[in-house]
Amino acid sequence: MPDRARVRQLAAEHISRGDPLGWFDALYQEAKHGDAAIPWADMEPNPRLIAFWDAHPLETSGKRALVVGSGFGDDAEQLAAWGFQTTGFDISKTAIEDVKKRFPKTRVDYVVGDLFGPPSQWRRGFDFVLEIYTVQSFPPGLQPKAIEAIAQLVAPGGELLVIARGREEGEPLTEGPPWPLTRKEMSSFQRAGLKEESFEDYAEPEPPWVRRFRALYVRP
Repeated sequence: MPDRARVRQLAAEHISRGDPLGWFDALYQEAKHGDAAIPWADMEPNPRLIAFWDAHPLETSGKRALVVGSGFGDDAEQLAAWGFQTTGFDISKTAIEDVKKRFPKTRVDYVVGDLFGPPSQWRRGFDFVLEIYTVQSFPPGLQPKAIEAIAQLVAPGGELLVIARGREEGEPLTEGPPWPLTRKEMSSFQRAGLKEESFEDYAEPEPPWVRRFRALYVRP
């Protein structure tokens, strides 16, 4: 079964049981046993993060960073290499166990965590928060809550980089995950108290020409 088809099957099964996030660990467990693959795990830092950094390098000295849905850790490791004191969290216990084995000498603090119930000290606790593809993997009804929760992790003066699939207003949602976001839905980060510093709406330069949003927000 194609990777994304299996992802959608697992997601549908867990959502029907009232467990919309349970499919993450189920997928990582299947991948661990060779029964599935993680479609978003390229085992290298996200090139859209690298491209952003090349154009807009940020100050990292003495700064704390948080990676939402850190998965196999490539983006978190990259932030640490750039100089951030980095935390990566994932709701999947299996993913966190695997990433610690993959990077046994890591400087990243990897923890199992739930976006909707983070440690109290995380609230407005990070100078840089990275969110890539997590919100779009939640059912549409959960996306506003996820956006609010992510925004609350950004410290005063801190920044949030969001990379997601995009779609037009009124464009029907296809079977997900992913469930791409609209420009209006992305503006919920502003309603959650952040200021939009930049917003890019572009198509991938190579097939399948996926539409992407890449936005930087700051907490005043």
